[in-house]
Amino acid sequence: MKVIIINGPNLNLLGKREPLIYGTQTFEDYLERLRNDFPTIQLSYFQSNTEGELIDKIQEVGFTYHSILLNAGGYTHTSVAIADAISAIETPTIEIHISQPASREEFRCNSIIAGSCKATVSGFGLESYRLALLSLVPKSN
Repeated sequence: MKVIIINGPNLNLLGKREPLIYGTQTFEDYLERLRNDFPTIQLSYFQSNTEGELIDKIQEVGFTYHSILLNAGGYTHTSVAIADAISAIETPTIEIHISQPASREEFRCNSIIAGSCKATVSGFGLESYRLALLSLVPKSN
């Protein structure tokens, strides 16, 4: 199973950025843990602060990967273009948020991309990514 995590603007600063909201762990360290914990998933990672690069990556993997975990950062609330890119591909996309947007500033309560996504996982810190991955792993009866 091929899954990609795509992180948007400012998520390259995890571990340094607003630690009370986003924690002190870098995403690279957390990603290594995810890869160890999910050895049956071929887990790729991409991060960009640029909207067009995020759209290009969504289009590049959107017909060949099993799933996309997308934390679009601030573009969640502003990018019709990212929502359109998600709608244009076949690969299901799960919207991810480290914080709980509904408990923050009012503008964060509106996700432009949510309607194009299969699901949303938010408010569990970095564990939001793990919870999304758990939803993809086949369950044994």
